[in-house]
Amino acid sequence: MAYVAVTGGREAIEQSLKLLEIFRDSKEDISVSSIKENMGLLIDKIMSEAGFYSQEYAALALKQCEGSVEEAVFLLRAYRSTLPRNYYSNPVDTRDMRLIRRISAAFKDIPGGQILGPTYDYSHRLLDFSLMEKKNADGEKEEQESEEELSGEDIRCGRVTDLLREEKVLEYVVEDNTEPLDVTCNLLTFPAPRSARLQTFARSDAGFLGGVAYSAMRGYGATHPTVSELRCGYVEVCVPYVLNEEEELCIGEILVTEVEALVPSCTETDEEFDKMTLSGGYGLIFGRNENKAIAMSIADASLETVGDTPSQDEEFVLTHGDCLEMSGFISHLKLPHYVTFQSKLDRVRAKEEA
Repeated sequence: MAYVAVTGGREAIEQSLKLLEIFRDSKEDISVSSIKENMGLLIDKIMSEAGFYSQEYAALALKQCEGSVEEAVFLLRAYRSTLPRNYYSNPVDTRDMRLIRRISAAFKDIPGGQILGPTYDYSHRLLDFSLMEKKNADGEKEEQESEEELSGEDIRCGRVTDLLREEKVLEYVVEDNTEPLDVTCNLLTFPAPRSARLQTFARSDAGFLGGVAYSAMRGYGATHPTVSELRCGYVEVCVPYVLNEEEELCIGEILVTEVEALVPSCTETDEEFDKMTLSGGYGLIFGRNENKAIAMSIADASLETVGDTPSQDEEFVLTHGDCLEMSGFISHLKLPHYVTFQSKLDRVRAKEEA
C-alpha cells in the first residue's frame, strides 16, 4: 500500500525534479563501480530488502537516490517487477557453501574449526584517519595492497546441527516437501506457511526485524537463543536443464549469510525437563548481513512458540516489517489530505460551538 503517485501542477513538479538533480550532482562524482566496491555492506542490505541480487544495480540505485536505502529498495523492486521469470532455481544446499566466515557460539570446538573471516566484531571502534589520505594526480586512491597474490583452497564444512541430530537432541521435524509459496506473486494469508514467513523476513527492514528480535529476548516473547552456527559464503544457484530434468545448470553463485539458532523446546520446569529437546530458528540473507540473519532466526523461532506478545503475533510481525510498505505508508502523509482534515476540523469546530 505504498502511496507514491503525486498529481498537481506540471510546471511545479518539473522544477522540483530539476532541483533534485542539482542536489544530487556534485563536483566530485562517485562512480557506480566505486560504490559497489567500497559500500559492500550497504549494497548487501539493499539487495536483501529488495529481494533482488544485483550488486551493480543496487549501486546504481543508491547513487540515483543520494544514498536513501528506502528509495533504492523501491527502485530495485520496481525494476525487478519488469523482468521476465524464466526459471525457478533448484533448492540450494548450504552444506556445500564455499565459506569465508563460520563461527559457533554454542561450541568451542567444531569440525572444521571456527573461521573468523571478515568482520568488525574484533576491531577497535576508533576512527581510522588514514582513510582520509590524499589522492594522487589521477584522482585514484594510493595503492596500498600487497603485491603478493591472495589465494587459498575453498573451505567447506558440514553443519553443526547435523551432529546434534545424530545425538537426537534436536526436536524432530517432519520434512516439508510442499511447493514454497512465492510471496512476490501470491497474497500473504494467515496462518502463513513457513516458506512464506522466511521469504517475508528475508525482505523485511533490518531495523524492524532487529527490534522484533530484541523485544523477544528482553521478555516480550519466549525466545533467547544460542547461535548454533553462523555461516557466510558463496553458494551455487542452479536451474533444471531443459533437455534432461535430472541434470541442472549452474548459472552463477551468490554471497549469503546463514544462521541456525537453538532454543529449548519447552520450559525448564521439573515437570517438563525430561521431555526437553532443542528446537531452532533459521535465517538466510543476501550478502554479509549477520545481525539481520540472527534477528531473522530469532523471529522465526519466536513465531513457533505460543504466546500473546508482539514477537509471537504472526500477522503483526509479517505485515509490518516490509520496508517499502512501511516507508510508503508513512510517506503518503506528505500528500494532500485537505478533505479528510477539513472534515475533522469541522467536527472540532462544531464541538467548540456547542
